[in-house]
Amino acid sequence: MKVAVECKSPLLQKSLEIFLSSHLSSIKNSHIVVRDYKVLGDDRGFYISKDSDGDLIKPFSKSSLIMALQKKYKKISPKVDVHNLDILDENEMDFSILQRRIESLTKEYQDNVLKAVRAFYER
Repeated sequence: MKVAVECKSPLLQKSLEIFLSSHLSSIKNSHIVVRDYKVLGDDRGFYISKDSDGDLIKPFSKSSLIMALQKKYKKISPKVDVHNLDILDENEMDFSILQRRIESLTKEYQDNVLKAVRAFYER
């Protein structure tokens, strides 16, 4: 699933780019275009709004966004298996989230080891 983001709100634009980093594509090559304004006659359009007329209502979580996009994508492309959308090609994989998590766990482990060594020598 390829998604493009085109919002008038810079905050929403950046948030969506972060949430959808592994699915981002240009508007020309995307299956779905996420916007915070309505565009009439656009089948690929996905409208985010505070009102009930949007495809997704604010506030939302990353998981609710992904689920709503998958539902929209299934509607647009009924032959695609939605359960396999989370599996990325090797070229599309983004390891930055994993890298930050590993760094966080390593730092936490290092702090615990240093705490144990200090406690041992302070006796």
